[in-house]
Amino acid sequence: MEHVHLAAEEDDLYSGYNDYNPTFDSEELDNDAGFQQAVRTSHGRRPPMTAKFPGTAIGGRALGTSFGSRMPMASSMGRPMTGAVQDGAARPMTAVRAAGYSSAMTRGSTFDPLGQSKGPAPPLEGKSEDTPDEKVKILEKKVNDLIEESCLAHGHGDLQLSLDRAKEAGRKERALVRQREQSGNADHINLDLTYSVLFNLATQYANNDMYAEALNTYQVIVKNKMFSNAGRLKVNMANIHFKQKNYPKAIKLYRMALDQISNSHKEMRIKIMQNIGVVFIRMGQYSDAITSFEHIMSESPNIKTGFNLILCYYAIGDRERMKKAFQKLICVPLGIDEEDKYIPPNDDTHANLVIEAIKNDKLHQMERERKALAEKFIMTSAKLIAPAIEATFAAGFDWCVDMVKSSQYVELANDLEINKAITYLRQRDFKQAVETLKTFEKKDSRVKSAAATNLSFLYFLEKDYDQADRYADLAMTADRYNPAALINKGNTVFVKKDYEKAAEFYKEALRNDSSCTEALYNLGLTYKRLGRLEESLDCFLKLHAILRNSAQVMWQLANLFEMLEDPHQAIEWLMQLITVTPTDPQVLAKLGELYDSEGDKSQAFQYYQESFRYFPSNIDVIEWLGAYYIDTQFCEKAIQYFERATLIQPTQVKWQLMVASCYRRSGNYQKALETYKDIHRKFPENIECLRFLVRLCTDMGMKEVQDYATKLKKVEKMKEIREQRVKSAREGSARGTRREGSASSEVDIKAVSHPEPKHSPVLDQGRDSGHSSHGTSAKGERLSAKMRALPGSNEPYEASSQRDIDASYVDPLGAPMERPKTAAKKRNEDDDFADEELGDDLLPE
Repeated sequence: MEHVHLAAEEDDLYSGYNDYNPTFDSEELDNDAGFQQAVRTSHGRRPPMTAKFPGTAIGGRALGTSFGSRMPMASSMGRPMTGAVQDGAARPMTAVRAAGYSSAMTRGSTFDPLGQSKGPAPPLEGKSEDTPDEKVKILEKKVNDLIEESCLAHGHGDLQLSLDRAKEAGRKERALVRQREQSGNADHINLDLTYSVLFNLATQYANNDMYAEALNTYQVIVKNKMFSNAGRLKVNMANIHFKQKNYPKAIKLYRMALDQISNSHKEMRIKIMQNIGVVFIRMGQYSDAITSFEHIMSESPNIKTGFNLILCYYAIGDRERMKKAFQKLICVPLGIDEEDKYIPPNDDTHANLVIEAIKNDKLHQMERERKALAEKFIMTSAKLIAPAIEATFAAGFDWCVDMVKSSQYVELANDLEINKAITYLRQRDFKQAVETLKTFEKKDSRVKSAAATNLSFLYFLEKDYDQADRYADLAMTADRYNPAALINKGNTVFVKKDYEKAAEFYKEALRNDSSCTEALYNLGLTYKRLGRLEESLDCFLKLHAILRNSAQVMWQLANLFEMLEDPHQAIEWLMQLITVTPTDPQVLAKLGELYDSEGDKSQAFQYYQESFRYFPSNIDVIEWLGAYYIDTQFCEKAIQYFERATLIQPTQVKWQLMVASCYRRSGNYQKALETYKDIHRKFPENIECLRFLVRLCTDMGMKEVQDYATKLKKVEKMKEIREQRVKSAREGSARGTRREGSASSEVDIKAVSHPEPKHSPVLDQGRDSGHSSHGTSAKGERLSAKMRALPGSNEPYEASSQRDIDASYVDPLGAPMERPKTAAKKRNEDDDFADEELGDDLLPE
């Protein structure tokens, strides 16, 4: 065991690399006679025990190889190897030192050069947070985290939380500065962190419309000379003054910022000069604005600046410079690649996949938005300057079209010509508009469909339904997926009362464009005409979800619930409607009618009164209000309403009789007598007037009573003769019709007594009260009952009761008629006709 060397307990993880086992010394093998003899013979294959020779290189110790314990070779008997010393201590050899072998290995020991058998390394010592440096670092991290939270909150739209985090970051940063000063490290204050905190705080103040606080915070940054490039923040301060409409101060700050920015920052200087030009436009100083915009267009032209320059020239009325500015505008490069690169080749699968991936990526979306914005500015500029640059607007449009055709916006030329036709429409020159649109019949399918759609729209307005139908077919042939063409085609079928077919066209328009509100509205009207009220209700409820504040949709919903005999829901929708149109007398009158039908006279009176206030010429409202005051025994107040009805319908004797009756009921007999006399002069054959004249003259003891009595008898006799003649004529007619057949007679009588209402294909305000066709006759019966309720000549005045006038309200005129909405093909939002209901004097937008 004296040759066994135990490994010492060392802290060095890499111990053992410098130890060397002499067994692996191959440099002296050529001089070892025993080894050479073993190589030449088989003696070395079974070496004898050599434990009794302690002077060998390895003594009696087995090698720690992978084959376990082996006996030492006999080649080393009697002579020590050069790699060992006499005392048994192994001498390391430099030849294999880096391999990590050692002669101090023991029996059963494993190769562990990294010292992993000693266990894991002890944990690192934690740093104490009580030191000033650690406290400063922790505070800095908190401040940075608060700034980040503030920015994220602003990105999510939570402006108040963003401001709170910015304020908290400011408080933490001030505490950090105080702590550095107390620890004597004032020279190591983090100026970048202070700048970030103040800048974020000022930004959040501005986002929350706290402009005074934002300006104060920006002022703190700008006045601190230790902040480099802080003068640029004067642009932000100028923006705040611009929002506050303090334009002189904004221009001053913009110019100060411009002076502090070097010429190397060309793009920033251009943007600041553009802001200066916009401020000059707001101030009405167009010459100064033109100076700024002209400089920008000469240095770095862009679409917005070119458009603003055209506006300034238009404001000062400079025709030639308007033309030059328009030419510069259409020559501004957009920096957009050709669209051909998005067309996939047929033979390259890999290229097709790449093109499919980039066809709708963020870059292509940005390119489309930029191109759409440029086209919008060019179209708006052309429509603006066309009437101003030439003697006539047609010549101006022609010049703009020629310029556009020679530019990169060739496809806009056709749109400009369609706008020319629309301008004719606005000037009510329908003939020129039609002629202009007809020139597109031989163009490509897209333009042909747009022109045909507008022509169909125009002919529908003029009630030339055959021509409207022809051009609707032409538009559909050119572009079957054009929803406007399908709507116009459906309208032409609607006016022919083929509602089922019209519904199919509206459905097809919705399949092509699910957001087409005109098709959905007209489909609801079609279902309503077909009596499919539930389906109509579904259409208008969907439409209400799209158009939340549409008065027409709310009216239709209220009317449908009324037709479905659900007055409470009808009242609810009308209440929503008056929040949108609080001064609509028709809606207010309808609310009064519904409340009256429910028996709530006070609410009905309130809404009828409001309706009368906004439109004091509605005869139905006037009649209801007069009847209401008679029912409540306030005849004096009813007089003013019946007098107004007399002014509206001076040939109707019933209103003048009601005025005289109110005077009589209120006890003013002299005024009543004068009124009856005036009625007699205007209507000498009115029996009711003569009866009351006889009664009043008798009661008042006047001499005229005999004259009026004679006239009364004469008029009554004439009435009897007239009635006999009518009766005999009817009997003769009945005998004639019996010969022809009783069936046809019954049909003719029905047609006279219950005439079918004629519905126009064009809707008026999208309203339909849903009254039956015999509503007018019912109203006539009610008015006759009122007249018959007047007291007779032999009755006392007190015999007149509340039944003289029925306070219930029935609409005698029915409802306004409906019409489907028409559609006109548009190229962009500015060029479209208004998708609204059409009136006799309505022009398309």
